[in-house]
Amino acid sequence: MTDPQNPAAPEPPQQPASQPTAPQPPAADAPSGTGPSDYPPPAPRPEYGAAPPSYPAASPAYGSAPPAAYGAPADGPVPGKTLGIVAFVLSFFVQLVALILGIVALVQSRKAGVKNGWAVAAIIISAVLMLLGIILFFAIVLPLLTFSGEVLQACQEAGFTGTVEVRGLPVDCATVSN
Repeated sequence: MTDPQNPAAPEPPQQPASQPTAPQPPAADAPSGTGPSDYPPPAPRPEYGAAPPSYPAASPAYGSAPPAAYGAPADGPVPGKTLGIVAFVLSFFVQLVALILGIVALVQSRKAGVKNGWAVAAIIISAVLMLLGIILFFAIVLPLLTFSGEVLQACQEAGFTGTVEVRGLPVDCATVSN
């Protein structure tokens, strides 16, 4: 049948019986509002087993995925790492405590099969600083303590008056208290 207003309008194509018919868009003389009937209906979905829609021949070609990041994968926390860092910081101030904590951290890490550079550094630094402390004690503090004992003995012999010579240095006995 032809439309008297538009005699050359073609008729809509017939769909096969196996496909459902799509709902027709609303007529031009339908009321215009903001209701749900004012939107066009969704496109019909293809049936299961139907051929996929054809895409244009010049579809874009995508490259391959980027390569995986280098290095070890992000794992959980390393046993003893935090304790190793604490031992490292303490190794500059409290060497004996740092040495003990560093050894504990290193043992924990070795049991887990992981290296712990912080613990090793703490052990080395605290051991070296402890040795330097012992050497400085015997090189500086101990001679000063014995020197003061010699001064006290020399001033006692002189009766705490005048000047006495100890190890080649003159010492005023008035400044020495008994």
